[in-house]
Amino acid sequence: MPPEEKKEEPGTPEPAPQPNGAPTAEDLATIKAELDLEKKATASAKAMIQEKDTAIADLQQKLSDSIKGREAATTELTQTRDVHSKAVAKYLDAVKLANPTIPGEVITGATIDEIDTSLARALSIATAVKATLDAQAKQAKVPAGAPPRGEISIEGLSPREKIAAGIQQKGGTS
Repeated sequence: MPPEEKKEEPGTPEPAPQPNGAPTAEDLATIKAELDLEKKATASAKAMIQEKDTAIADLQQKLSDSIKGREAATTELTQTRDVHSKAVAKYLDAVKLANPTIPGEVITGATIDEIDTSLARALSIATAVKATLDAQAKQAKVPAGAPPRGEISIEGLSPREKIAAGIQQKGGTS
């Protein structure tokens, strides 16, 4: 590759070389301009770094706050679940006490809806069983009071007892 040649603008005099190799005034001005540009770039980079550090600190604070909030919410959720479980257990006990004709083992559930469903099912079974028992009781109904009088059996009676029974049947007195 051929060495690069400096292109000079027309009408600009070529700088005279310094005898001791020191930079010329133009070289110093160029270096100073480059130095100013570097200082500005460095200041801009430092400002950006400072902005990013501030943003990182803000995000870390938000993360810390979120973690604390999550921990508080987890604690509250655990407490709420405990209270809910106790409330459901008390509701189950109350439902069992309110329905003494239903066996307690039949009414079950881990939620209020499950308990209500279990109670409805148990009540429908109890109603069906009661209807069946009532129907059976009506079929085998025994009238109240003494049975109607029938004829007296005279078998095994003495002759005197047979005569007394005959008089009694005809409406006489003995």
